[in-house]
Amino acid sequence: MTSEAMLEVQNLTKHYDGEIGIADVSFAVRSGEIVGLLGPNGAGKTTTINIILGVLEKDSGTLSILGRDPRIEREKVLTQMNFAAVYAQLPGNLTVWQNLYIFGLLYQVEKLTERITQLMKTFGLSGLRDTTTGVLSSGEQTRVNLTKALLNSPKLLLLDEPTASLDPHIAHDVRATIKAYVVESGAGVLWTSHNMHEVEAICDRVLFLSHGRILLEGDPKKLPQERGKQNLEELFISVAKEPPTIFA
Repeated sequence: MTSEAMLEVQNLTKHYDGEIGIADVSFAVRSGEIVGLLGPNGAGKTTTINIILGVLEKDSGTLSILGRDPRIEREKVLTQMNFAAVYAQLPGNLTVWQNLYIFGLLYQVEKLTERITQLMKTFGLSGLRDTTTGVLSSGEQTRVNLTKALLNSPKLLLLDEPTASLDPHIAHDVRATIKAYVVESGAGVLWTSHNMHEVEAICDRVLFLSHGRILLEGDPKKLPQERGKQNLEELFISVAKEPPTIFA
């Protein structure tokens, strides 16, 4: 039985001043699945995520989030999804607790104080409750952002380089936390990363994006061998260097 689609993208296209941002991109993220969106810088990953978030307007194609059209039911969609990225930091003049509390109110999280306390403990932030977010290290800010991303128990979670600024042991714990959350909640996750060892550890399926197009898709543990490569990193380098027609 096919699991429910948390996200469905069909023939998504976006141009910038006549240049291709993404072209005819189609994929799905299903319940209980972590999908890696991979590719070199400029491949179209952030463009894709920003269209899903509603930050960018697509030129063409269709988008369904939790079975809804986000243009028509935007409020319902936004309350059931969340996002974290190293470049999307929270207001630096507020404390960690203030930031999380305000976002919790926006998401109408029930038993908000309990939820914040629980997640701060999970991400090792309890001792930073009253610290102004702007003075935190990059790794601490990343953990606050991840805490915010799980506040509303989202059914669709978009994570753009979520462990890029974390120490290896903390990144390991974050991956375990996200994986456990997916198993428990049945959420779907779209995960971008340049760390191929991380991708192999966390992702059930990967999509290779280059020149604005999805070139390859498959199991990260099997795909390299299917393409005659030793590992996922070698395949990533190959995809980044070759023109799209090589995979047609």
